[in-house]
Amino acid sequence: MRPLTDEETKILFEKLSKYIGDNIEVLINRSDGLYCFRYAKGRVHYVSDFIMKKAAHFPKENLVSFGTCFGKFSKNMKFRLHITALDYLAPYAKHKVWVKPAFEHRFLSGEHILKSGLGRMTDNTSKYQGVIVYSMSDLPLGFGATAKSTADCRHADVTNILVYHQADNGEYLRNEESLI
Repeated sequence: MRPLTDEETKILFEKLSKYIGDNIEVLINRSDGLYCFRYAKGRVHYVSDFIMKKAAHFPKENLVSFGTCFGKFSKNMKFRLHITALDYLAPYAKHKVWVKPAFEHRFLSGEHILKSGLGRMTDNTSKYQGVIVYSMSDLPLGFGATAKSTADCRHADVTNILVYHQADNGEYLRNEESLI
């Protein structure tokens, strides 16, 4: 495990800012202790300073995971968020989308959200903005990116895609082995 390089930190923070804006600082400067991001085996982990110091005593080959895996970098240095980061991103989300109950299962199966499945959307959401997807009972289901702005959604056809699927809670079952 090692600290992120400047380039990796910049890419990570740009990705996180799409979903939580300036609230990235809240993730690091928490009242319950110091937290940081660490890179290990191609993945970025969000971990408390206390746990990080304890994990440093184990040999790298014996350490499977530590903290919470936020995502991983691809070979061409693009960062992909994992669903395991949802619990940390949801409370600080700037833009939200709520899905109708009939379409929750479709989203949790990896499908995009159509206008017919959209319950409501945060005002002033721009096109390609990162959003947290909620059920109508305010349970975070996953995250995605908007295909249209809030104003364009009002005039869209019911079969148009409004939110591109990126990750959902169903991945815990579909991709269990790759989330560690």
